Amino acid sequence: MQHRPLLLRLIEHDRGGQILLTLLAVMALIVPISNLLLPQDSALHMGTYTVTLLGKYLSYALLALALDLVWGYCGILSLGHGAFFALGGYAMGMYLMRQIGDRGVYGNAELPDFMVFLNWHELPWYWFGFDHFWFALLMVIAVPALLAYVFGWLAFRSRVTGVYLSIITQALTFALMLAFFRNELGFGGNNGLTDFKDILGFDLQSDSVRVTLFLASALALAMAYIAARYIITSKMGRVVVAIRDAEQRTRFVGYQTAHYKLWIFTFSAILAGIAGALYVPQVGIINPGEFSPLNSIELVVWVALGGRATLYGAVLGAFTVNYAKTYFTGALPEVWLFALGTLFIVVTVLMPKGLVGLFGHLRRRLRAGLHQKQEEGA
Repeated sequence: MQHRPLLLRLIEHDRGGQILLTLLAVMALIVPISNLLLPQDSALHMGTYTVTLLGKYLSYALLALALDLVWGYCGILSLGHGAFFALGGYAMGMYLMRQIGDRGVYGNAELPDFMVFLNWHELPWYWFGFDHFWFALLMVIAVPALLAYVFGWLAFRSRVTGVYLSIITQALTFALMLAFFRNELGFGGNNGLTDFKDILGFDLQSDSVRVTLFLASALALAMAYIAARYIITSKMGRVVVAIRDAEQRTRFVGYQTAHYKLWIFTFSAILAGIAGALYVPQVGIINPGEFSPLNSIELVVWVALGGRATLYGAVLGAFTVNYAKTYFTGALPEVWLFALGTLFIVVTVLMPKGLVGLFGHLRRRLRAGLHQKQEEGA
């Protein structure tokens, strides 16, 4: 058994994970063919808008998986994961802004348009290096990780838990939102970063780049799922679950619970930052609104709806809620917030285990009914 590939061992008893990875592989095969190879007048052709929408859903699914890792398995209800998502997005957005060069409205090869408009005369020091893609990728990981590590070290070392920790994480993302709204901070103020032209020299509006970003999002989600699955099935994962269920007892038997919580929280922040970096080039903008506490609360709804502590349930919840949001905001925009609130109440009261738990319950009842019929027939 030990000689079998690691991936097979990880998902051997994970039916939901097997389905998720299979669906991602199928999507990665069908979407490029449907968009790039089939003619536009074909019934099977998939438009670039749909490809971009699916890519955005995949980045949201990665963000939901990141939250499920800390909330579902470690019991840390973070209401600030939107901050890590936005910081990763800003890091990628800064790289994309540097790629515009003299093609901006004001034709300044060094300064983004909003800096020229605000009469900035030189590029701030914290923008240096973002003209390199590798540096931007490093910052996508390093900035959310550093913030999560410092915040987590202070919070977990002080043994802040429960609702108090949730409130502090929400205050963190709210403070960052207010800071990024300020023009003098140098991140575009309330307009944020936008008007991106290309990435790695390729036109962001081209169909091939859109498909590539979709494939990158699918690959990132698959790799993140495998990494998260590896963590929760390891010895460290068992300790993390023990912390969730009985932190005092876990600490009593000799484990440094703060270290485990800090590690899993930081890793989750990295996944959220990567999700933000994939999101920005696909939607074409990043602004302080992404720091909004409402976004982080909505993220909790995704995970709760899909099924906490399942990983694949978080992905299901992200796709379900965001598809509903796309539909309602287009067809019935005034209904969406009421629908979201109702959904949260229904899940909390009637489906504490989410859609995954509901499907499992229905499957067990179906099996019991079939078994009863077989016994009656015998």
